[in-house]
Amino acid sequence: MKRLLYKIWDKQKKWSYENETLLRVFVCLVILDQVTKIAARCYLQKNPIEIFPYFWLNYVENTGAAFGILQHGNSILIFIMLLVMAYIVWNWKELVSYGSYSKWGAVLILAGAFGNLFDRITLGHVVDFLDFRVWPVFNVADSLITIGACLLGITFLRNPHKKVEEK
Repeated sequence: MKRLLYKIWDKQKKWSYENETLLRVFVCLVILDQVTKIAARCYLQKNPIEIFPYFWLNYVENTGAAFGILQHGNSILIFIMLLVMAYIVWNWKELVSYGSYSKWGAVLILAGAFGNLFDRITLGHVVDFLDFRVWPVFNVADSLITIGACLLGITFLRNPHKKVEEK
């Protein structure tokens, strides 16, 4: 049992060393997301701020998903986010074998999902504050998930079966 634990620890250390940049970016993005949400809770709850006529900073407590679906569905959304995050972590080697777009896409999705998951668990809702007036209000984590999904989509549409050759 002790050998198994050492073997797992050594693999984890090696993976962490090889992916240090990805881990640092992940942590920085989660911090950025949480800092912007804290700022929104502190400064925007009573007074939305107009940046441009078409762009406001506007505090919204979102208990649902995108476009208002699954309102008050916090438990199911927590479960879905955990499934998505587990899928990405479980299939990490496969995803990153498609190249840097898929690797960074996976990191962005994980960071965004983690940021929103943290909100749902600690607050019971997600803090949204970026308001373009013609689109549902969203946050940094939502943007990360969207950009990450686009990067993965581009990767799989361009080369659905082509993996990056190992050096």
